[in-house]
Order: sequence, then structure tokens, then C-alpha cells
Amino acid sequence: MAISRPDARGYAGNLGAPFVAHAQATRTALIDLSDAARPREISFHALDDACNAVARGLVRAGLKPGDRIGILSLNRVEFVATLLGAMRAGVVPVPVNIKLATETAHYILNDAGAKFVFVESAYRKLCPADIPVVEYGEAFDQFIDAGDFTPFEPAPDSVAIQPYTSGSTGRPKGVLLSHYGQNWSRLILAHTRGTSERDVILVAAPLYHKNALNAIKQGLTAGAQLVLLPQFNIERYIEAMGRYRATVISGVPTMMSMILTRRDLLARIDTACVRTVMMGSAPSSAQLLVELNTVFPNAETLVVYGVTEGGPVPLGPHPDGKPRPPGSIGAPYAGTEAQLIGGANENEGELVLKNPGILLGYHNLPEETAKRVRDGWYYSGDICRRDAEGFYYFVGRTDDMFVCGGENIFPIEVESLLEKHPAVHQAYVMPFDHALKDKVPYAFVVLRNGQTTTEDALKQFSIAHGPAYQHPRRVFFLDQLPLAGTNKVDQQQLRRLVTSLAGEAQHV
Repeated sequence: MAISRPDARGYAGNLGAPFVAHAQATRTALIDLSDAARPREISFHALDDACNAVARGLVRAGLKPGDRIGILSLNRVEFVATLLGAMRAGVVPVPVNIKLATETAHYILNDAGAKFVFVESAYRKLCPADIPVVEYGEAFDQFIDAGDFTPFEPAPDSVAIQPYTSGSTGRPKGVLLSHYGQNWSRLILAHTRGTSERDVILVAAPLYHKNALNAIKQGLTAGAQLVLLPQFNIERYIEAMGRYRATVISGVPTMMSMILTRRDLLARIDTACVRTVMMGSAPSSAQLLVELNTVFPNAETLVVYGVTEGGPVPLGPHPDGKPRPPGSIGAPYAGTEAQLIGGANENEGELVLKNPGILLGYHNLPEETAKRVRDGWYYSGDICRRDAEGFYYFVGRTDDMFVCGGENIFPIEVESLLEKHPAVHQAYVMPFDHALKDKVPYAFVVLRNGQTTTEDALKQFSIAHGPAYQHPRRVFFLDQLPLAGTNKVDQQQLRRLVTSLAGEAQHV
């Protein structure tokens, strides 16, 4: 594939055409398993036609470069076509987490100024009433317009995609990522990971998340075959891995831990064909890495550091080819500069990054942009350390955010939700260790005078009014929250309380 001359912000070209070198190929690009009984195999040529049809449909509907569209769907070929087709037209796709509360999904789509929302019928309730909706199915087939299309030619600062990520306050922020910068990312990932036409990449992470988006861009660029599960399911994941002889599998550590619990199913397939296991979005335990190496004997297990705003994958193989130590998140890719600041020495502290793929800024949030992006450096908020060989290791966050099964949770989000319950006066939420999900939220609640409720009632309230992954796994009722000398809540005292009640604790 010919690569245009690199610009200061990355590589020229439209991000919506990552497989231009394979666009006429009749071999399979995507296998859509959204209907388990009827898998759909889509060739590179057919996928290229579908992307062009979406682009033409958007132009026919009056959308112009820079306009936004929302996407609310499980993984399916139409999601991929909408994503890439929009970018071909210069329209900016805004993929939205389908697990969000309705009000949060509404906020994102309104904040982005979406002109249309492309949606799977089951998630139409997440769409604001005043934004036109195109449902996948007959309405989508009528919206698209078959024919040739010449992709929009982006400038270095043209926005390609606008995913949303939570910030220090827990409010979603639109991340502005450019065509130029994300082209740098997809090309370097496909090259350094040795992806080729012989690879079969199994994708079960949601396409609104950077993990799956990277897999799609990387795989299509190299001409690999991508197997799309609508969402993660242990049995279906293992079955697809065996049926299609996947060479690359990826996901968050929780997914991999769950897969390992079904050794009976793994024993029925040939795991030796897997050459790469990639895990990101949460820390991985040493024991998990050992078990994965046992089950997948021919695979390299990679702990991948990715952050939507930062490339999104700024670290990878060592520039001198040195083997990556267990647990390391890698060394800076060519084109990435990295520093550790604010620590005891230059080898520990907050990770700050500079590369072509970092965000242009946050949508409509100049103060947050100025806080996180300074003189071309992105301040990640992640604490890391660096060894003598130049390998980096993730340590923790500078703020209170924690990861539960690959999903980011801010305590304030759960607290605000609990305090909407009529019986709750005050709630305080902290993360606690969990064998599968890394961390889970526990809540400490002070009730209103004269009010009563139960632990189960508050759990069910949280599940009904917010994302299920945010619900507190334990709820403790207190007369008042203990305060430390600084007048902040005494977290150590709360942890001692939980330890004393450990015999009663049950994770859900």
C-alpha cells in the first residue's frame, strides 16, 4: 500500500478508506455473527461498496463535512459501514455506548449536535426524540445510495471520529481525533504487530470502544479477516475462535479470565492457531498471564496500553527488539515521545505523551483541553514507571477513576445515582478488589430520617436507572460517614469496616 508523505500531524488520506489496497478483493473481510444461525460473510469489495453507499446516502440527505451522526448498535457489518462511510463523506461518526443511561446517551448526542442517529431497533429508546433516526434494516437500506464515491480529502486538523470518554468529573467528553493522526496509528499498529492477509481477528469488544476500533482499523488495513460477535459471550466466543481458527484474540482481562473458566470448551478447539492475545483497558495479573500462556501455547500475550486521547496506542515493541517483560505495557512507538513527570525521579510519575495521534481537543471544552493538552503534550493522568531497558509499567490513576470489567467508573457517578433514591441522604463510593472484574464499587449510605430501604433494593434501583456495571456490589448503611482530619471521608476506616464484615461480603 502506498503511503502519502507524513504531515506534522500524521499521514494524509481519509481514515474511512483503510483497506484501499484490498478494496477490489473478493475474499472475506468481515464475518458478521449477529445472527448466530445465519453468519454473514462480507467481501472486501462488498464492504467497500457498502461504505460508499453510506457516504452517498449522507450527502443525499444534505450532510456536509464536519456534521455529526450518532451510532447506537451492537457489533454488526452495518456499524462498520456506517462508521467508515461517514468518514469518507467527511461526516464525523459519534459511536455511543449502548450501556449508558438514557439521559447520558441523550446528552452525548445533543452535545455532539448529531444530525442523524443510526440505531439498532433495541436501542431506539436511547435516541432523543428531536433527532432523525435511521434503524438498521429496511430504513437503512432505503437511506443508503449505491454507487461510486470519491472520499473527502481531509486537512491535517479535519476531525475523523468523535468518541466520548468520561473525565475527572465523570461527565462524558467528546474526543476529537483527526484523520491524519488516526492514520498514523492504524498504519503503525498493522506494521509493528505483523498483521497480514493470513490473520483471522476475533472481535467481541464493542465497536464504540477503542479496543475494537483499533482491531477493525488494523485488520482491514492489512487485509485480514475479522470475525464480529455482536457482544461478548463466553460460549460463543470460544466456539467462534475454534470454528474460524482465530489467530488474534483481544479484549479486557475480565473477558480472558472468564474464557479460562471454560477449560471444557477450550479443550474441544485447536488453541494452537492463536498467535497473539491482546489485553487492554485494565491491569492484568501475573497469574492470568501464566494461565493464558498455558492455554494458548503458541501465542504472544501482550498487555496493551491504550488511551482514547493518546494515540490511542502509544506504546508497543521495544525499538531495539528487546523482548517485552511480563506485565510491561511496552515502549514508545516510533513517532511517540513519552515522559514521566511529578514522581520521585524521571523513571516514575504521570505519563505525558506526544505523537501524531493525540486528540485535537475536547469538543466544546476549551478549559479541559487546556488542562490535558499543553504544547502538544497529552497529560494522561496515568501513573507509570520505567525500567532500565526503557519498558513502561502501569501503576495507577492520578484521579479516582477505576476500571470494572473494562468499563470506566467514577465514584461520583454512582453516588449521584444512589442519591436520587428517595430514601438516600448521602452516598459514598469506593473501589474494592474483585477476582474477575479487577475493581467493583462498594457504597456507604446514610439514609434520610425516618426512611428505610435494603441493600438489594438499592442495587436494583442502580441497575434500573444506570448502566448495570456501575451498580454497587455491596451497600453498607451508616449513621454518618466517618471523617478524617482533613474533613474528607476517612477511606481507611471504611476499608477496615469492610474487612471486619468480609465473611458477609458477596460479589454479584
